[in-house]
Amino acid sequence: MDSLAVVVPSRGRPHTVAQLGEAFRDTCTENTWLLFAVDEDDPQHGAYREAVGEGNVHSRLRVGLVAQPSGTMVSALNHGAQTLLDAHETVRPEAIGFMGDDHRPRTKGWDRAYLDALTSLPGIVYGNDLIQGANLPTQCAISATVVRALGHMAPPTLTHLYVDNYWRELGAAAGCLSYLPGVVIEHLHPVAGKADWDEGHRRVNQPTMYERDGAAYAAYWAHHRDRDVLAVRKAHIEVSS
Repeated sequence: MDSLAVVVPSRGRPHTVAQLGEAFRDTCTENTWLLFAVDEDDPQHGAYREAVGEGNVHSRLRVGLVAQPSGTMVSALNHGAQTLLDAHETVRPEAIGFMGDDHRPRTKGWDRAYLDALTSLPGIVYGNDLIQGANLPTQCAISATVVRALGHMAPPTLTHLYVDNYWRELGAAAGCLSYLPGVVIEHLHPVAGKADWDEGHRRVNQPTMYERDGAAYAAYWAHHRDRDVLAVRKAHIEVSS
């Protein structure tokens, strides 16, 4: 059985396949799968496919690619997670993770630490991204049973932002949120001077995007909080029993 599968939504950055692949190979100690989720209409789609095909098996690490019709970061994440849940004969992860294509795992055995945390407390676990720290899970892993119970990794009404707010609030409300300060998954974000402001970063960090996703998150949480918390708690009981 595959232990952990991490979905990385990406657009216009095929070079990150090699960069993340190298970071995973240097730090993973489990049967971890790295799955890029990209749009079919991405002009760089062919470059992604070529990059993934260059070395999709290395020790315990597998690198894959799943394509969605043109969509958003959240729809790509949810599509990738659903693909994993449906692929019973090829992959059955215990947990499904999220990283942006600008995250880099730095701690050796971070995947084992995530799985241990989810064994102890099924739900949501995240590490230190060296920017938000405990404040927000800008990357995380979620028990597969929880993802299945929710029907998504992140609310489909969101575009790109506030998914970390959702995971934090959901995990806190359901009593199943774990933070591992010693596990570093660095976020190479331009807000911290760790990357240049490319077209992708500029597109998703516009004030209008914050306003749109902020309102969508507030509406979703107000209407679906109780449903989602109950779903997580039931899944928690299922995993623990």
